[in-house]
Amino acid sequence: MKNKFSLVFLVLLMVIGTTLAACSKETSSEDHKKEPVSGDKDPLGKYKSPITVTEVLGYGKPEDSKTKKGVTPQTNGYVKKLKEMLNIDVKYDWTVANEQFEQKFSLAVASGDLPDIMAIDMTQFEKFKKQGILSDLTDSYNDYASDEIKSFMEFDGGKTLDLFKQDGKILGIPSFEDPYMSTQFLWIRKDWLNKLNLSVPESLEDLQKVAQAFVDKDPDGNGKKDTYGVAFNKELISWGFDTRGLFYTMGAYPDAWVKGKDGKLVPGETQPETKETLQLMNSWYKSGIIDKEFALKDTDKVVEDIVAGKVGISFGEWWYPNWPLNITKEQNPNTDWVPVELPTYKGEQTKSLIPSLRLGQVIVVRKGFEHPEAAIKMINFYQELQKPKYSEEIKAENGYVYNWYQPRIYKPDDFKQAYQEVNQALDNKAEKIDSTHPTSINLFEVANNYLDGDQSKWGMYFSRVSKDGGWGTVERIREKGNVVVNEFSGSPTETMISKGGSLAKMRDETYIKMIMGSEPVEKFDEFVKSWNALGGKKITDEVNEWYKEHN
Repeated sequence: MKNKFSLVFLVLLMVIGTTLAACSKETSSEDHKKEPVSGDKDPLGKYKSPITVTEVLGYGKPEDSKTKKGVTPQTNGYVKKLKEMLNIDVKYDWTVANEQFEQKFSLAVASGDLPDIMAIDMTQFEKFKKQGILSDLTDSYNDYASDEIKSFMEFDGGKTLDLFKQDGKILGIPSFEDPYMSTQFLWIRKDWLNKLNLSVPESLEDLQKVAQAFVDKDPDGNGKKDTYGVAFNKELISWGFDTRGLFYTMGAYPDAWVKGKDGKLVPGETQPETKETLQLMNSWYKSGIIDKEFALKDTDKVVEDIVAGKVGISFGEWWYPNWPLNITKEQNPNTDWVPVELPTYKGEQTKSLIPSLRLGQVIVVRKGFEHPEAAIKMINFYQELQKPKYSEEIKAENGYVYNWYQPRIYKPDDFKQAYQEVNQALDNKAEKIDSTHPTSINLFEVANNYLDGDQSKWGMYFSRVSKDGGWGTVERIREKGNVVVNEFSGSPTETMISKGGSLAKMRDETYIKMIMGSEPVEKFDEFVKSWNALGGKKITDEVNEWYKEHN
């Protein structure tokens, strides 16, 4: 899955560096103006002499279990191919595990030791922009971006790209996607349901009964009480295996801005529905539905539990079959995961949150780097390698690890188009798909391989093609309109930048204490008062000023 979960560079951190320090790598106060020595503004033109591009990387295990043994970020097939095709040498200043990246990058920023090319989030972008440490990419984009990349930026009329301009100058290239990619639902072990004679849950009450049965009735049949109900990691609001789906089920939307009864935007983390959800999670923690050690487990540890068959339910998104559910199938072919839409609550259909703008990351270049166009060409390069003519080469077993490579930009409606085109071709029993879209062509081949018996393709097929799988569930939710939109899509407000990190930390610590019972949920109202007093109220006012201006 090609969205955020690699966490390459992408962190929410408090940048404490100063403009002077962060600019220490600049060779002058102005960007270099000289023309790059490359193939006549060819989007994939090879440099006559090698150039070096520095990056930093936070990375996890390769998603594909067939990945060539011993491959490292520096020996990643994409990095080697980049050198071969464009004569660009990627040099990593440092690489660390994902969970260590935030601290490491904060220190690098503070010391002014920035790499040449970075993938950052919106908050970081605003800080870097104010500090004046970003290169103007306007000419590089206009001269070198491929028609394909430009079409991605024009997908929404250029609205998203405009967010990353200053005085008409492009300072960042955003990667944004279909908001429905964020839709939350459930993944449940159907083989466990069958073993315990349980039905797929339709209501929250049903879900609780199923989850408790997974705790008490030995669903894996090993004679031990060593399973739990629902997988949550210690980051309650994150990118996967977290609590968002449960909050949404109960009409709570922490870390989001939704319309209140008076039409103004309200912060989800302080609403009564959030308190109600915390009360439920506290009861689930006591009963064993939630792992007693969840507050110590990062996503890697939770995934280990899923793969080891310790848990049978996880809220999440459409891509789970391709990782990590595919690994459970490889270990035990009888494992059967099914997607289930969020259960009803109090007799009402529940709604998942989707963003009004799904921004993955922003590609920026350090001011003073003499080859800003290299960032654009590297973006072109990644898209080029997704074409069918490279499909046999860029396999994991050949050492290609896509989510270790940066910078990456995606077609905003990539999967929606592929899902529709591939299923139309399959329904028509076509021998060849009528499409030039690389993802559609690749997935059509994957689907046929799986349907012909190649079980190794189950993850790709069930996440992206199957009408009963991940993306099929997304399309059903889209058709029903069972979503709530996070209405705020502007740049971080001034107080968000200065106070947002500390408020999020206070929220997460308070929620975890309430779930574990070390602090009573009855103190939720005190949390709300503190949140507002420490900057939350001011942020709310700023958000509503933005909303009034843009609606």
